[in-house]
Amino acid sequence: MDRAVSLTVWYDGGCPLCLREIALMRKLDRRGAIDFVDVAAGADPACPIDRKVLLSRFHAREAGVIYSGAAAFAAMWRAIPLLRPLGLAARWSPVLHVLEAAYLQFLKVRPRLQRLAAGR
Repeated sequence: MDRAVSLTVWYDGGCPLCLREIALMRKLDRRGAIDFVDVAAGADPACPIDRKVLLSRFHAREAGVIYSGAAAFAAMWRAIPLLRPLGLAARWSPVLHVLEAAYLQFLKVRPRLQRLAAGR
């Protein structure tokens, strides 16, 4: 079956939190619109972003535009029908601003959450 990939998502496959999130997104992506690329597994030659940067923040490419952080999550949500309304709402600057602020707070506690998720 051919997939109509419209979005590339780069994720940290070495992060237990990321793996859980991506597993859920894969289930919701019934149309196969997202190409999920595990950055921890190796470099993606099609990606113009440094691997270290990819591992530090969430990134996605939609229609040739690369997004980072909350904007990347919003792009992923737009590709999934169930989450599309949230992704569309994030195109409004005040909504994206709030989501990005929340994402920055999450990044501060991410290492502790990763250890908890990994059972360490």
